Amino acid sequence: MEEKNLNNELEDVAENSLENNTQPQSEDEPLDKNIKLMSPTRMVLRRFFRSKLSIIGLIMVIGLFVFCFLGPVFYNEWGETELDETGKTIYTPTVVKITDENGETYEIYQTIEKVVKDNLLAPPSADHPLGTDKEGYDILARLMYGGRISLIVSFLAVFLITVLGVVLGGVAGYFGGVIDNIIMRICDILMCLPGIPILLIVGFIIDGWAESHPDIPVQDYRIYILMAFLSIISWTGTARLVRGQILSLREQEYMVAAEAMGFSTGRKIFKHLVPNVMPQLIVQMSLSLGSMILYEATLSYLNLGVKAPQAAWGTIINVISTDMDILQNHFNVWGPAGICIVIAVLGFNFVGDGLRDALDPKMRR
Repeated sequence: MEEKNLNNELEDVAENSLENNTQPQSEDEPLDKNIKLMSPTRMVLRRFFRSKLSIIGLIMVIGLFVFCFLGPVFYNEWGETELDETGKTIYTPTVVKITDENGETYEIYQTIEKVVKDNLLAPPSADHPLGTDKEGYDILARLMYGGRISLIVSFLAVFLITVLGVVLGGVAGYFGGVIDNIIMRICDILMCLPGIPILLIVGFIIDGWAESHPDIPVQDYRIYILMAFLSIISWTGTARLVRGQILSLREQEYMVAAEAMGFSTGRKIFKHLVPNVMPQLIVQMSLSLGSMILYEATLSYLNLGVKAPQAAWGTIINVISTDMDILQNHFNVWGPAGICIVIAVLGFNFVGDGLRDALDPKMRR
């Protein structure tokens, strides 16, 4: 009996709640009062920050930028090219033979004063948190300044690749025909070229030019010249991506309307077609940043990038190619630079994966 009464009470509560939910809405109350519209930007950001890997990648990238660009502001005891000249003086007595005008030889005792640096390959300490290298440079300071060059050069290279790819790919996809064939055949030729061997040849050409023209500071801009040349031969992937997207977008209804309204070709390409390709371009750029950092580090490691006393992450690691003792016994000299490269590449790849999933939610599994 009690169970039956309880069931009746539950049915009454359910009926009352159903009646309250199905009451007609008043005329003054808007129908969409409980509907919140979300902008596309906010929706993309919401999807992006749902991914833990995206947040980790963003933290890694921001941390590197803060470390490289704001670090020297707080850690300013040592500069990029500032040597630690501290050391000790050793006095060594020696015998010196002197021959006079008559041909007679005399022996005199002299004390030779020699300053021996005790800061070379120094272990981490209060003065040098990461120690010093074999020249006496502070590793932490060079790590910060070297990161600036690596990040700036990579961003400039990716920007140049994107600009060339968007312009040439947009023109090829929109006009088609002969123009498309010419640009695509150029892409095929450039994609057959080996990147690293060509950069090695260009590096040797720059060395020869610098020796024959010592008054021109070519070596100071060596890495920028090499990365610009790399960008010129690396825009093919972006161009093919833009071309493929525009081939499918140019047949859409809004493009027919733009054609009917008499818009110029440039406006149709760069105002109506290219903005619809931007999600794919953003993902492509974020993923390309990791590759460019590896390229720059490889060139510097091969001694074709930044020259001493300037620093780059690859230049710092280059020391292990000539000194096995440092490789085996002094991890503090080359290890931090390698860790920074790994963090940068992983960070940009994580951000790129997060943007890809946020801009194209159909790819999420």
